Amino acid sequence: MERTFIAIKPDGVQRGLIAEILSRFERKGFKLVAIKIVVPSKDFAQKHYHDLKERPFFNGLCDFLSSGPVVAMVWEGEGVIKYGRKLIGATDPQKSEPGTIRGDLAVVVGRNIIHGSDGPETAKDEINLWFKPEELVNYSSNAEKWIYGVN
Repeated sequence: MERTFIAIKPDGVQRGLIAEILSRFERKGFKLVAIKIVVPSKDFAQKHYHDLKERPFFNGLCDFLSSGPVVAMVWEGEGVIKYGRKLIGATDPQKSEPGTIRGDLAVVVGRNIIHGSDGPETAKDEINLWFKPEELVNYSSNAEKWIYGVN
């Protein structure tokens, strides 16, 4: 099964949107295999956003991610990376479709509530950055036979 990294950013935590966001992934049928709440340091935020280092908004982005609590998660399921991105919506909430997390809950790009890995390599790197291997839980969900048709 594929895994992805999802983070509810400080604005999503402060606005009380944790349960709403978790429920959207759960209702889709994805399985939560790791979760914790942390306040990342600025250095940690810079490691997370290392690929954006040359962008003019890099420092502001790192300041924001380290400004308060973040809910870091790993979700598992078939197609979870690609479909997780669809659930999240476009980076700019103004361009996100209704029904997506950003389309329904965010207004401006600088406060877009959530981060999700954009591909398999990024997912692997982000999971390894945010979680120790022993923090990831392997288990069978009773719902899997109803989601995937495996009896």
